[in-house]
Order: sequence, then C-alpha cells, then structure tokens
Amino acid sequence: MELIQYAPMIEFIQTVLALIVTISILVTIHEFGHYWVARLFNVHVIRFSVGFGKVIFSRRGPSPNISDHSREGVAVSRQPSTRANEKLEGTEFAVAAIPLGGYVKFLDERETYVPDDQLHMAFNRKPVWQRIAIVAAGPIANFLLAIAAYWMLFVTGVSGVVPMLGDIDENSPAGQAGLRGGEEIVAIDGAVTPTWSQVNMRLFERLGDTGEIVIRAKVRDSFDAEMEYVIGISGWLSDADEPSPTRDLGLSLKVPEMPAVIGGVTEDGRAKLAGLLGGDRVLYADALKIRDWAHLVEIIREHPERSLDLVVERQGATVDLIVTPAAILRGNDRIGFIGASVQGVDFPPEMRTEVNYPVYAAWIPAVEKTWEVTLFTLSSIKKMIVGAISTKNLSGPITIAKVANATAESGLESFIGFIALLSISLGVINLLPIPVLDGGHLLYYFVELLVGRPVPERIQVWGLQIGVFFIVSIMFLAIYNDLTRL
Repeated sequence: MELIQYAPMIEFIQTVLALIVTISILVTIHEFGHYWVARLFNVHVIRFSVGFGKVIFSRRGPSPNISDHSREGVAVSRQPSTRANEKLEGTEFAVAAIPLGGYVKFLDERETYVPDDQLHMAFNRKPVWQRIAIVAAGPIANFLLAIAAYWMLFVTGVSGVVPMLGDIDENSPAGQAGLRGGEEIVAIDGAVTPTWSQVNMRLFERLGDTGEIVIRAKVRDSFDAEMEYVIGISGWLSDADEPSPTRDLGLSLKVPEMPAVIGGVTEDGRAKLAGLLGGDRVLYADALKIRDWAHLVEIIREHPERSLDLVVERQGATVDLIVTPAAILRGNDRIGFIGASVQGVDFPPEMRTEVNYPVYAAWIPAVEKTWEVTLFTLSSIKKMIVGAISTKNLSGPITIAKVANATAESGLESFIGFIALLSISLGVINLLPIPVLDGGHLLYYFVELLVGRPVPERIQVWGLQIGVFFIVSIMFLAIYNDLTRL
C-alpha cells in the first residue's frame, strides 16, 4: 500500500533520472568530439562542462606544455606590453546544475588575454580548416555514437514483430484499397518492411505528402503471392497534432488474444478512482462475461459517463467494483475512457523476427540505419518549416524524459535504440546554419574560407542575437507542446 501511495513520486524521480542520464550521454559524446579534435590541433581547452549554470563538481586536468612557441604560420602582432611565461592551468572538467546541454571553452583572444608564448594554443589563431574540423567534430561524434549503438544492436540481434495485419475496416483507406486482415506487409513505396516498426517508419516518412502510398503485401493463403495496393493521399495528416499513420489508414497489427487483464492505470483516470489495479482480470461487466480485452474496451467505449458493475479477479479472489467511464470525443463520436492499459502478452515465435550480423559486418547496416534516420530527420525539419506537418509535433525535454524512461523500462535494446535516434537528431540540429549552433559557426568559417577574411564581428553579433532568439523560441514552443500532451 505504501509503494502504491508513493508510486507517482517514484515514477517522477525515474523520469528525471532517465532524462539526466540520456542528455548527459549525448552531451558528453558531443563535447568530447570538440575536445578531442581541439587537442589534436593543440588548442587549449579551458573548460569541458556537462550542463549549464552553477558548477556542482569539477576536476582540473594537468597543465599543458607550452614550450612549443610555434605560430603555425600565423603572424603575431601584439602590443609592447604583452607578457609571457604566465602559468596556463589544465582543463577544468565540470558538471553543472542544469543538465540540458554542455560546452567546451577554448583559449581565445576574443574572450580573454593570451600571452605571446600561448598564442599557438589559441583557437582563433588556428587556420580556418582546423577551426572547421574542431566545430564539426561535435555533430560527427553524435553520428559516430549512433553508428556504434546500431552496431551493438545488430551484433546482439534486433528483434521485431512481423507486420501481419489484423482486422481491417472495409470503409478505411486501407480497406477501400483492397487490403485484408491476415496479409503481411512486405514493402511500402518499394522499401522493404520486415517489422511493424519499419512499417511505421516508412509511413511517417510520408507525413504531409500528396500522392500515393504503395503497399506490397503477401497473401499467405495464396502460396505467398504478393499484391500491390495503392492509397491516395493529399497533405496527409499535415494538421495532426499527434499523427498516427497506421490508425489513419486503418492498419492494425495482428496481435495474440489478449485477456482482459489490467496492465496499469493512469494517475488521474477513472480506473484508478474505481480501485482497479495492475494485474486485475476483469471477469464481468454488468453481469456480461468478458471474452477478452477488445470486448472490455468495446463495452467501456459504449458507456460514457454511465456506471459499470465490474467483477475482477485479484490474487485468486473476486472483487466487486464500480467504474464510470469518462466521456471523450473521438472524431464526431462520444466514447467512454477509463485510463487503463492492457497487460502485454508475448507474440508467438512465427510472428517474431530477429536480425543480427557478425561483428565484422554489422557496421554496414549500422551506417545505413544512421543515414536513413538522418535523412528522415532532415525531411521532417523541412516539412515543419514549409508547413507540411504541424509544429505541434515538436517535442521538448518533458517528452524526451518520458520516452527515455519508457524505453529504459522496456529493456536495454529499446533504450540503446532511443539513444541512437536522439543522438542523430542532436547531430542534425547542431549542423543547421543557425548562429549559436555549430552549423552557424561552420557557416561563418566557410564564408571566411571562400572570401579570405573572417565575417565582420558586427554581423556575427547580429547573427548571435537572431540565433539566440530563434533557439529560445523553439525551446518555448517545444516545452509548450510537451505541457499540452500531459
């Protein structure tokens, strides 16, 4: 009873910890990319920080050797009062209070005084191609992390569910196209879909598009013959806040028979208010024997704001409960909802698939997967910018925290996959040509490379202000979207 009482607090702590761990991994790898390449080019790193704000832990590295007074081909022009032989402290490795990012701070004349004998270690004194490499190293490190994560998954084996279709409503887009339950989707728009997650991925790629979705499916009772089905779309789900492509098309995964066993209840739902607990098996509703979970859902949907007398089996005993489903709108229909999920069941072996590769070969599909997700991320950003999909799909730290916690609870495979996905997103976003981000700095350096001189400081200041405003606006929008989903 005490554990149930403190369950919300425990879940909150788990979610926060999942966010901190996830962000810390990504930020550490990203900043290490900058740090490693900077040290490769003999740039002194003053601070390596995971997080922002007040430093809660720090450790100083050894002082660098500044005996090399090489200017690496860069002319030095200093005032006569310049001093030398000042002690240069080692890199400060710090953990700060706000775990939503990080940074590396280089020795740089634009930010601090640099003695003559340390100029060869200043970031701003390095050739432009070295500065480009140092800045690009952060996003590249994120892509390498994703490749490593996918490599690990492909070596150990990636499990999935065969995309066998359940019952399909004949009036749905899929039903009108001719698809029927029992068929196995083998490809969408020519791309092979060995698992249900791949089906979802291919359909998400088409959000906001106009044209046709071509689904190739295997008809199992016809000697595995394959048929093609065409579904027309126009600005598909462009206005949807939380798009569900499979649901919109009328596609559903064939699942094993699910008994009416409660898996969990939402904190503020009618199920919890009625006293339902995880593990409860619903036997009767208003004296009607419950066949399975689908039957229970059907009855609940038909009784918005109307009491149901339930008989549940709990630890070998029967318990009588009364639940009143809340009324929610689903399209034009008013349906009942109690805030309860089903207890999961295992899929039979014939409906599961596992893909794995030898250690030496797994990097090939890992690179391909990283490239695929990168293109998908870029496409989604483009569609959001041009208005093809709603900006309400943008997620912030709250959603990241919830997903990180959920994937961590689902197992190591799910969490590693989520880390890879988030790492790619971080790498792509950081390469966007927005001042403040790595991509903005790269834009300046490429301009410098082309014209032979740095971008004027005045323009960089304007760009910085615009970039900060843009990033802050995006963050507020993402957090707002998160809050509306709670």
